[in-house]
Amino acid sequence: MSYSVGQVAGFAGVTVRTLHHYDEIGLLSPSARSHAGHRRYDDADLDRLQQILFYRELGFPLEEVAALLDDPDADPQEHLRRQYDVLTVRIEKLQKMAAAVQHAMEARKMGINLTPEEKFEVFGEHDPDQYAEESLQRWGDTEPYRESVRRASSYTKEDWLRIKAEGAQNTSAFTALMDAGAAPDSGEAMDLAEEHRQQISRNFYECTYEIHTGLAEMYMSDERFSATFEQIKPGLAGYLRDAILANAARDA
Repeated sequence: MSYSVGQVAGFAGVTVRTLHHYDEIGLLSPSARSHAGHRRYDDADLDRLQQILFYRELGFPLEEVAALLDDPDADPQEHLRRQYDVLTVRIEKLQKMAAAVQHAMEARKMGINLTPEEKFEVFGEHDPDQYAEESLQRWGDTEPYRESVRRASSYTKEDWLRIKAEGAQNTSAFTALMDAGAAPDSGEAMDLAEEHRQQISRNFYECTYEIHTGLAEMYMSDERFSATFEQIKPGLAGYLRDAILANAARDA
């Protein structure tokens, strides 16, 4: 029996253009032609096509496929061994790419299930997802981070507005203490620092004194945080840090 190019394309799951190309480069020439000059493939041709597609699936270039099938001195085992090494490297790269994609996908999941309009209403121009990937890289393998994401996923717009109001009230109280000339290690300032720590524990994760002092240092070392506090009141970032450190020392 013989088969038309269309039939073979259907059998093999390739395009007619692919078969034409294989014929043109001498990789797979049909064994016969019809009276009208159309290509006709027999069973031996189909066997060769199956071998071609096998090597192509493994990533061999067409010229190497031709050598494997036509060169009597070619060592298929050696070619396969070399291709195995190539595929192993490719698999490792793809696994790293897949991990990076998954990492990026997880980074976008900060647990804030709000519409864009609600996010703007709550956070203004500050997009909470803006530093999501950085947060995941810094703390993604910690339980506080995972607990924060779990809690945040259940919060409504009203919850976020309440949390925002609590934070603003705490910041205003710190500003008032600064205006009154109270030292950051005063009882009032340390009490506000403790309230700040408990707000984090209540709303996001269990904020230990160790974690809290780490946040305090970040408020100063990370210019994005320090600039936010400095816009509210010059010196506020350092005042808040000192109050938090004093509160932690008081507990110790």
